[in-house]
Amino acid sequence: METSIDDGGPKKRGIIEVRIQELRKLFDAMDPSPFHSKDLHPTAEEYIVGSARELPARIPLTLVLHVDQSAAPPEEERIVGDAIHAHFFRQAELARLKLRMLLRRGWISLAIGITFLVAALVGSASVMRLLGEGTLATVFRESLMIGGWVAMWRPLEMFLYDWWPLLGERRFHQRLGRMPVRITYRD
Repeated sequence: METSIDDGGPKKRGIIEVRIQELRKLFDAMDPSPFHSKDLHPTAEEYIVGSARELPARIPLTLVLHVDQSAAPPEEERIVGDAIHAHFFRQAELARLKLRMLLRRGWISLAIGITFLVAALVGSASVMRLLGEGTLATVFRESLMIGGWVAMWRPLEMFLYDWWPLLGERRFHQRLGRMPVRITYRD
């Protein structure tokens, strides 16, 4: 198994090479799905994903499978390529769903956070009216204000930082789903 960059043409390509004994070993034997929609074996997926991450993001990828068996019929090669593409497009769809759920939770958290912040600010103003300017009143008022702003921490974190890694995962898996798959046989 190796990763390389082919610069033999006008366009560089990232080549991910995988050596396996049989094509069926590329897929998860525990997955009961039909062959064309099987998941990749976890080790194979981990290797392909890890190898793709090592290559520059801007160059197109190609997966080359070196199989230690006699040549299979051409339709089997197409089915294997389609199954690999379908696997990575399913992973991209899962990332899209995670992003959608994160944004939904973010909006709900934002509504809760704003509600709590408003209540804390109103409570802070009430404490000042009821207790005056004393030390105890100042501690209560500042505690309510800090608590209100802390309640906004998680929604802001979601909208500022948590969404873009999921979007990156989706794009990465879409890239893997589009890569050509070539199969070479021992013969």
